Amino acid sequence: MKNKPITKKIIMGKFKGKTLKLPSSVTTRSSKSIVLESFFNTIQFDIIDATFVEVFSGSGSIGLEALSRGASKIMFMEKDREALKVLKENINQTDPHACEVYSGDSFVNITAVMKELKRRDTQAYIYIDPPFSIREGMEDIYEKMLRLIISLDSQYVKLIVIEHMTGLEVPSTIGTFKIKKSKKFGNTSLTYLEDRILE
Repeated sequence: MKNKPITKKIIMGKFKGKTLKLPSSVTTRSSKSIVLESFFNTIQFDIIDATFVEVFSGSGSIGLEALSRGASKIMFMEKDREALKVLKENINQTDPHACEVYSGDSFVNITAVMKELKRRDTQAYIYIDPPFSIREGMEDIYEKMLRLIISLDSQYVKLIVIEHMTGLEVPSTIGTFKIKKSKKFGNTSLTYLEDRILE
């Protein structure tokens, strides 16, 4: 008997109730609903007509929730082959014309994404949800993530949000960005970063 696929629904907006598939938990980790709701409550009005970048997209549930709530362009970044297949199926449930998929290593592809933001002269909300570092082969994932953030041009970044293990000590400043706020949800935390010039 075939296992029933794991799914989740879009919570709010024009695609509310649409069922999204989730890749196997072996390769990706889905964000908890409570984390998602807190995040979207924080940026609910700001996201309208905005560009949204989801790094380590997995199923794309965060980016597609942003799209449903009024974001105009979503840029997805994902490396895992199974996750990419599921991501593209999920995009087809919504508005494929508003979505771009950057397949391959996010630490490499971030350069192409930033070039595209620069070309459009637009700022983006950037959501970074790397695999937890307790996963085998992911021991240095957070160091690489910090380097990725340092490489970002703050001119084209509206806000950075990191979803991470609660035990991770995120530096108060990372490159040209500083912590705006942090919120814990059990084992998972959200840390919000903004341009230091906004001080």
